[in-house]
Amino acid sequence: MKAVFIAFDQAHYERIIDILDRMSCRGYTAWQQVTGRGTNDGEPHYGSHAWPSLASSIMTVVPDDRVDGLLERLKAIDDDRPKLGLRAFVWNVEQSI
Repeated sequence: MKAVFIAFDQAHYERIIDILDRMSCRGYTAWQQVTGRGTNDGEPHYGSHAWPSLASSIMTVVPDDRVDGLLERLKAIDDDRPKLGLRAFVWNVEQSI
């Protein structure tokens, strides 16, 4: 099992949920309003007067064989609108209950 953490502009939320549904990644935890700034470029997401946009994030745990397909679909969203921002990170899940 792998944990996939996805941080993204709120505009991507529905598309990401749709991808998770289509890939049968049923379980996830979502944080609707988070702040942050990307590594390379793009606009900061601070929810402030100067930088009003916000980000969201999702953590999902999926079988190993779904990770590559999930990352490919997420990359396609980011490639389509790169200035909005979307990043995904994968960790091993050692144990769970």
